[in-house]
Amino acid sequence: MLLVLWQDILALLRDYGMVYLRGIAYTLILATVATLLGCVIGFICGILQTIPHPKSDPLLKRIVLAIVRALVRIYVEVFRGTPMILQAVFIFYGLPYFTNNALQFQNLWVVSIIVVSINTGAYIAESVRGGIFSVDPGQTEGAIAIGMTHVQTMLYVVLPQALRNILPQIGNNFIINIKDTSVMFIIGFAEFFSVHKMVSGAIFKYFPSATIEMVGYLTLTLASSFILRKLEKKMDGDTDYELLSGDQLVLTAGNYTYRKPKVAPTKPYAPMPSASQESLGANTSTATVTFPRRTSPETPLASDAKESTDE
Repeated sequence: MLLVLWQDILALLRDYGMVYLRGIAYTLILATVATLLGCVIGFICGILQTIPHPKSDPLLKRIVLAIVRALVRIYVEVFRGTPMILQAVFIFYGLPYFTNNALQFQNLWVVSIIVVSINTGAYIAESVRGGIFSVDPGQTEGAIAIGMTHVQTMLYVVLPQALRNILPQIGNNFIINIKDTSVMFIIGFAEFFSVHKMVSGAIFKYFPSATIEMVGYLTLTLASSFILRKLEKKMDGDTDYELLSGDQLVLTAGNYTYRKPKVAPTKPYAPMPSASQESLGANTSTATVTFPRRTSPETPLASDAKESTDE
């Protein structure tokens, strides 16, 4: 049976190989463009949900932010809570239905990118919100302390760190989009899964074509995972950082290399010299002074006798 399956797969690749490759190319282009646009939408929505609005702000600003947050929340919940295939149906068929054919999509690329990017943006919006909250609050407080505005703090302090934190989730969404673009066959978009339906319907070899599809999707996802892991390591940077200047007198704080300290060989213990020894020096000689003593209180000293004689 495996030999028959292999022969059928080779026959399909010989007759429809270029069609499968074109479907793979359409899938990759759609997933890449939609993920990038979804990142833009997600970052905008995620930042809007984190704008502070203390009671000291004007009432109008607080009302506007409350409305914007409510709209963003509705968008996120609706597009995260419904299947992408139904979203494609509602956008492609629903808009002409409600507008009496006044609004129609003539280009399948446009509607497919819109559907996948909006769906991706809803997921990335929550990832961005969580990534911003994962940054240490001291970073924001320090930026505000030096006079940076909220926009400057987000652009130069918070978002670069949040982007690194949510990069695995962005990569995960890209891999999901590679697989979920298969639902675009519902509107007639010729992606990888749509090619499978077309080929299997033409020659009635469903399982061999499905095997090609499974291997193709698995290859795409594994290759994407490998590239994304390399990108994560690239963003992590090196583990070591050399000094920017060879001059030891130049300030290089924050630009040093952290290396594992080398263990110096142990030396025999030598006692530290005392303060008196350090002040006198190692070669300073000491003099001994002898004071006369009385043998008894009645016995005068020689100096006392001399003094009395002089008197």
